[in-house]
Amino acid sequence: QDPHAPKKALSPYLIFSQEMRPTIKEQNPDATFGQLGKLLGAAWQELNDKDKAVYNQKSEADKARYEREMSTY
Repeated sequence: QDPHAPKKALSPYLIFSQEMRPTIKEQNPDATFGQLGKLLGAAWQELNDKDKAVYNQKSEADKARYEREMSTY
């Protein structure tokens, strides 16, 4: 892979994970990486559609960024 290629667009869940990981880690300082993943997955499942829509919008914006960067790459 080309290291200069644009970074791929993130999914709604990945954006949620990036934003929430520090909070979950702070609440569970002894959790392993795998345990953090399970906690993040559970937190994602508990979100209602309105809250998930925020991350869907961020993901769509990131997808547009990726497509824009790929068109000039």
